[in-house]
Amino acid sequence: MSSPVLGAVYVHPVKSLAACAADGAVVEPWGLDGDRRWMLIDTGNRVVTQRQQPRLAQLSAELLPGGGVVLSAPGSPSLTVELPGPDRTVVAELHRSRVEVAVAAGAAHAWFGSHLGAEVRLVHLDAPAHRRPVDPEFGRPGETVSLADGFPLLLTTRASLDALNTWVAQGDHPEEGPLPMDRFRPNVVVDGGAPWAEDSWRRIAIGEVAFRLVKPCGRCVVTAIDQRTAERGKEPLRTLARHRRDGKHLLFGQNMIPEGTGVIRTGDPVRVLG
Repeated sequence: MSSPVLGAVYVHPVKSLAACAADGAVVEPWGLDGDRRWMLIDTGNRVVTQRQQPRLAQLSAELLPGGGVVLSAPGSPSLTVELPGPDRTVVAELHRSRVEVAVAAGAAHAWFGSHLGAEVRLVHLDAPAHRRPVDPEFGRPGETVSLADGFPLLLTTRASLDALNTWVAQGDHPEEGPLPMDRFRPNVVVDGGAPWAEDSWRRIAIGEVAFRLVKPCGRCVVTAIDQRTAERGKEPLRTLARHRRDGKHLLFGQNMIPEGTGVIRTGDPVRVLG
């Protein structure tokens, strides 16, 4: 069995839009550089994700130097969105937390509205070092997170996905498999090692950057959305419910908090520290 290495890196410039594969990324205290610093909110200032709008999977955002983004959709003109100024902020509801965010220019709202058929606004997390602390049950004082669901990074492993796909092939909906890794929207994917080995990891190092694995990731309906067609199926939730249930939670992947900063690159060794 090969030793674990970093097999893939993904950044999601706008929360719930298509992932961007990268050869490497800068690790900041609140997550990968540029990851989930933008998101959509509805008229009640509540976060909008693929849970409400599966078509977000077919939209993409390219990160620009300085933090702006270029929005793209099939068959549609792209739109460049600059960072908003600090003079217009709102308090948004992101699951169980409230976070102050800066509102983008109106052209961005109109662009998304035309694709989604709903009134939404694009907002930006302008000060991740101060805006949103990690859940104190799992984080340490001063640790913060971007606009990710709850933690700075999400790790998955290729071996566990292969094991999951074997179960899917033996289940009620084998036609839905094999599932690609993009269903799980990770930041880092580990190649090598045994299936579900990550369940026992408490601290790891990727290259020279150390991370704490603080909580298994409970999966939601987004994993059942095909990231290319935006169509919803039964898997992997049905299979996870049979094999990876912990109470109400269906588990795949591990949430991580960085213990330092630095650069991680595909091919970096992954060392288990504890």
